[in-house]
Amino acid sequence: MPALTPDNIHALTETLADLTDYLRENPDPAQALALVEPLLDEYTGLPVQLADVLRALARAVQEHPDTPRTAQGDLLISELRTAAWELADQHTLHHVLDELRNLYGSTAGSEPGCCQCR
Repeated sequence: MPALTPDNIHALTETLADLTDYLRENPDPAQALALVEPLLDEYTGLPVQLADVLRALARAVQEHPDTPRTAQGDLLISELRTAAWELADQHTLHHVLDELRNLYGSTAGSEPGCCQCR
């Protein structure tokens, strides 16, 4: 795996900002749904991935030998894990995408399964 840098992550967030700008321009709903679909995939979408990132961060901080063992540190780690659970609960947004596709009668990406399987 190539080394991750803050610049890589900034590029990712810039792409998301570009998508937001595009969606604000009132694109064709079928095209908009196709672009958002990978973000809301129930297995690999952003809610699940970001939840995993937060859990991994909590674990990395907690297990690092230089992390102070304090009540405040424990609370912060707990807050990361709580946020991860809340994000993971949003994995059901893929159902909203399915319903929107049905609403617009879109055939693009309407097959069941995760976006990588289509």
